[in-house]
Amino acid sequence: MKVILMTDVPALGHRGETRDVANGYARNFLLPRKLAVPATPANLKNVEHLKRQRVREELRALEVAKATATRIEALTLAVAARASDDGRLYGSVSAQDVVEFLEKHKVPVEKRRVQLEEPIKALGDYKVPVRLHGDVTATLTVSVTAE
Repeated sequence: MKVILMTDVPALGHRGETRDVANGYARNFLLPRKLAVPATPANLKNVEHLKRQRVREELRALEVAKATATRIEALTLAVAARASDDGRLYGSVSAQDVVEFLEKHKVPVEKRRVQLEEPIKALGDYKVPVRLHGDVTATLTVSVTAE
């Protein structure tokens, strides 16, 4: 039986793909769970429309991510923190500090998007990558100085 996948199904395929599966698998598993629909001409036409719409949305999201990346790269987070004589901070600069700084500048970013491996605990300048989209990563400059 030919079916059109409505969601990603592990070991079978991705959303929008047409697959040939066993009748029982389609009737008893895929169709009742709304993971797939039968591959009728009307459903094929509808899926093509959904694919075009998804491509447009993806392009729009990519444009927004690129615009946000240019805004982030123009910013510099300057942190003045207490530090010891050898340059170690008594506290640290974490991903949450980066997120709060970006929110103050009206750039909403989720904490998990800030790719800071471990908190910054020393004086100096750092480049912190912020993954905005699968293809777009912005770099924020963080400058840590002593108080």
